[in-house]
Amino acid sequence: MTVARFHSQVMEALAALGVPVAIRTMPNELPDPIPFEQDDVHRSYDADAAQAFWRILLQADRVFRQFRTGFLGKCSPVHFFWGSFDLAVTRFSGRPAPPHPGGIPHLPDAVTREAYSHEVSSAGFWPGNDAYPQAAFYSYAYPSPAGFAEAKVGPAGAVWSREMGEWLLPYEAVRTASDPDAALLDFLTGTYRAAADLARWDRELECSPGTPGQPRAV
Repeated sequence: MTVARFHSQVMEALAALGVPVAIRTMPNELPDPIPFEQDDVHRSYDADAAQAFWRILLQADRVFRQFRTGFLGKCSPVHFFWGSFDLAVTRFSGRPAPPHPGGIPHLPDAVTREAYSHEVSSAGFWPGNDAYPQAAFYSYAYPSPAGFAEAKVGPAGAVWSREMGEWLLPYEAVRTASDPDAALLDFLTGTYRAAADLARWDRELECSPGTPGQPRAV
């Protein structure tokens, strides 16, 4: 089924249920995008790969939610970017950041300048692309503090990508670890702490990990 036909069926079903939905149909962060309702080019997908990707997102979301409980300051929910297809969670220092230079291919500068108007430490899971053809967990800071690329970050397999300006941990390194949850939490915590130390964040924004969805005892 083409993207156009699938989109039409979804919207027709929503209308039949009386659910009004407004969807911007132009894909983001892709070269030569085609609006959904006009896309008769793309008509297939790898069902096994889609199922595996979904299962990875479920597990990553579970660990990201645990990581999120260790911060008292402003923190995004764990959320999915449908342009780059990455699952992310972002912590904010509360301080304004220098204007983002923009220039990210296929992404409007206005979007990046709003997203990075304040200092962030962000991490997530990404399935890769042609330039980096493997799935990986990532972590970056904006603005990236001096010395961040040289920080000591665990676990084994974590590397700094000069081209991408962020820390990367291949998915395989986590999947094959003796304790995958601990390996991923080590990466998330270590990269955040390196960024927070070097950028002199208020470390009182941190707290001991809690239980996602449960209020702390006072």
